[in-house]
Amino acid sequence: MELADYPFLCQHWLQVDYQHPAYLHLNPEVTQQMLALVQQLSDGAIWPGAAELDRNPPRIEAGKVHVPDVLNQNLRALAQAGMFGVSAPLAEGGLQLPILLQALINTQFCAADASVVAYVELTRGAANLIRNFGTEAQREHYLPKMVSGDWFGTMCLSEPHAGSSVGDARCKASALADGRFKIRGNKMWISGAEHELSENIVHLVLARIEGAPAGTKGLSLFIVPRFRFEHGAKHDNHVRLSGLNHKMGYRGTVNGALNFGESGDCIGELLGVAGAGMMQMFQMMNEARIAVGISGAALGWRGFKLALDYAKTRTQGRSLRAPDPTTPMLPIIEHADVKAMLLQARAQSEGAILLCLYAAHLADQAQEKSLPEHRTAHQLLSLLTPMVKSWPAKYALEANDLAIQVLAGAGYTQDFAAERLYRDNRLNAIHEGTRGIQGLDLLARKLWADQGAALLVLLQRIAASAQRAMQHPELREFAPTVLEIATELAGPILAYGKDPVILERALAHASRLLDTLGTLVVSWLSLDATCAALSEAPDSPLQRRLLANTRYLHQYLLPDARASVAILTMPGDLFLAGNEALGF
Repeated sequence: MELADYPFLCQHWLQVDYQHPAYLHLNPEVTQQMLALVQQLSDGAIWPGAAELDRNPPRIEAGKVHVPDVLNQNLRALAQAGMFGVSAPLAEGGLQLPILLQALINTQFCAADASVVAYVELTRGAANLIRNFGTEAQREHYLPKMVSGDWFGTMCLSEPHAGSSVGDARCKASALADGRFKIRGNKMWISGAEHELSENIVHLVLARIEGAPAGTKGLSLFIVPRFRFEHGAKHDNHVRLSGLNHKMGYRGTVNGALNFGESGDCIGELLGVAGAGMMQMFQMMNEARIAVGISGAALGWRGFKLALDYAKTRTQGRSLRAPDPTTPMLPIIEHADVKAMLLQARAQSEGAILLCLYAAHLADQAQEKSLPEHRTAHQLLSLLTPMVKSWPAKYALEANDLAIQVLAGAGYTQDFAAERLYRDNRLNAIHEGTRGIQGLDLLARKLWADQGAALLVLLQRIAASAQRAMQHPELREFAPTVLEIATELAGPILAYGKDPVILERALAHASRLLDTLGTLVVSWLSLDATCAALSEAPDSPLQRRLLANTRYLHQYLLPDARASVAILTMPGDLFLAGNEALGF
């Protein structure tokens, strides 16, 4: 989406009302100035530096991690603009922005370089956990430095032997007489693990207190800084980088393995109560999953824009109606196949952006308990979160793939950004819970929370949107389709919930269900946003674009979702009957 589109989407589609006392410091003029600054930073600094960070990934020299100077410069610029504190209260020196406005900002920055945004997002998420679960002393010590961007934060869950299976973590915490803990163990795949970009790194580490039960119930969360500042002195806390992971994309983000307490005493502070580590960490993980969706959508959209600009100027071939070789060649955007690829890339990436914005709006409603829609928003956000994380990671990635195809041979070279954007986006299907994990979460848990109340709310909202869309001649062809497929898809979903045996067999189709339901939701949101544009901004560039996106989704993507409904009723025996199908 273009920056100019966001005010309309917020005011007329999502019908945002920020008259809440927490946001009295904001008004349309202030918000517009803020977004203009974001665009200036993203276009003028973050995007130009992205290629250098990709060409020069982190390296270890003399025991320290080295990165290009442009990374430090850009992170300092983001800190000075207040980006580390967008969610922090004004009293802490933060900007106290609604989650939706945070999402708009992240979309712009991720479209410039998601690997830079990762440092900011991780620090914000860690600070939010300390704010919500920490003691007054912990908040006073850590939050000012994290909100200002002087100290960075990380999330340390995975271990070399335990990725998605977090409950198998072996990292140990031994109680000390003063109430603190010695931390000892190893963590793997840690983004922002080690660097010289900030004065300190505040690691949030899942570990098991000695004697705690096995599994996730025995895990607690600890604040483990790289350096301890005590009695005016700086102390090494014995957090050591054991190696860097050399990634396919996101190469500006340091990622590595950490050893805690192997070279000396590593001291951590319990965050919240013992045994609540996974519950607390899920707050950060859910925030991160929405951020992953935003990253995927933004990277796909940037790829589309590159391909569109290239297709306008790259000449090749002639019309079949005028094949005279002496006539000028046509810009490739005039060829139907290229138009088809561009339309698909735009519909899928902008559809993914709508999904992320809608989720951010739900998050704002869900955290405000005085609103009548608070509970409904919380239920619907919980249901949509696996889709928000995964749908952009698959379908906006296709937009990046199509961008390479539009550029053809040039797209496969490092001289153009299309291939870098594809590599960056490919990670989004993996981190913060793989696509398979999100499918299992959706099918086994999210659909059945509160006796399936969120699914009922979703079906009701789709029906209401379809009814509104029928008032517009341009949408009457599409409105019934989205409602019909929603009804058809509800059938197998409800059948899963009635029989635990059927549900267990259906787990083989969890990822397909995730994609199918995600496609339905994105098609519905595109229809709904188009309906708002036809009512409030008829014949505007945004309205024409949304209408074309809706047509594409309903004519070319929803049929795939409808075809999947029949597959979702199959028993999945091919995947569950042993390994014979794989030849062993």
